Amino acid sequence: MSPGTTHGRPCPGPRGRPPRLDPVTTPRPAPSGWVWRVLAGWAGGPQPLVGGALCLAAVLYAVAVLWRPAWFAPSGLLLLLLVGAFVLRWRALLVLVASVVLLTAALTAGGSVDPGQVVVLVLGCGAVVTFGVERERLGLQGAPGALMLVDLRDRLSAGGRLPALPGRWQADAEVRSAHGAAFSGDFVVAHRSGGSYEVVLVDVSGKGQAAGVRALQLQGALGGLLGALPADEFLPAANRYLLEQGWDEGFATAVHLALDLSTGRFRVASAGHPPPAVLHAGSGRIDVLDAAGGVALGILEDMRPGTVTGVLAPGDVVVLYTDGLIEAPGRDVDQGIDRLLGVVEAVVAARPGSAHEVLAGVRAAEDDDRAVVVVRRS
Repeated sequence: MSPGTTHGRPCPGPRGRPPRLDPVTTPRPAPSGWVWRVLAGWAGGPQPLVGGALCLAAVLYAVAVLWRPAWFAPSGLLLLLLVGAFVLRWRALLVLVASVVLLTAALTAGGSVDPGQVVVLVLGCGAVVTFGVERERLGLQGAPGALMLVDLRDRLSAGGRLPALPGRWQADAEVRSAHGAAFSGDFVVAHRSGGSYEVVLVDVSGKGQAAGVRALQLQGALGGLLGALPADEFLPAANRYLLEQGWDEGFATAVHLALDLSTGRFRVASAGHPPPAVLHAGSGRIDVLDAAGGVALGILEDMRPGTVTGVLAPGDVVVLYTDGLIEAPGRDVDQGIDRLLGVVEAVVAARPGSAHEVLAGVRAAEDDDRAVVVVRRS
């Protein structure tokens, strides 16, 4: 192990050769349900036809209110507005809202609607118009626009899947977003080519959905760079890309692990990221690879990452993680790292613990994105 490892603690070595650690990748969200698919089908149809059908349904419902007011509540028109909000584009949606307003006025004149119901219907029309204006500003067209966000979420999850490793090597990753949001600012990108393996763990500024779009864009860019450049050029290239984007919150921390699968030699490069932990099975020691230097990506043009090199012997494990596991209000970062090392000692040292078990053992707060990568040489 090269100089620069600052934290260490004894831990029990594995008893015998640990069984194979089955790769567990970032869980992929369940596909959107049939309701979304039906709405998307309607939204994909001719807008005049779909809008006309909803307006006709509104007229028929108003007639039903006049026919059987005890069976059909006037507020049922809000259901048609809700469907229209998801399947209609801006102009067709305005026609539907105008139809509901006119029908409400007609029902009020006929004495079928009391003032409280009128207020509810008017507020519902206002909410639908507001929703339509915001969606139009974002360029989202009906249900397909919402499905586009679902597809982006699925792509972000799928991009974090780790490639299978040969022989006695195993890799495992777990990513969780703040408060269970669909998008996370933490992500993993990995690449294997022959006897080399590279994995990058990135923490984009912000958290949850606010950082998810930036994370998706950066993940795609880093996925193209990883393996296409020498290991020592990867983070500087990622830094240049981030600077070119000109984001308001334009920085990210990253740790890059380049591993030779035949010899176990590795290189860790860090850009403002929490230092990885390495468990040495032979000596029963956990080291923190605290690489000197390494400013976060997207801040300085001449960014030089801090690097540490070493060798993973059989039984050794390297753990990458984001600051969501070690930072908490009122707690020092060093205390958070010590707590993480204790979990690694309990979960990974004596048995082939997974990234999921490490994350669960830390019990970090739900108000930040969290990610763990565990790479083991059996």
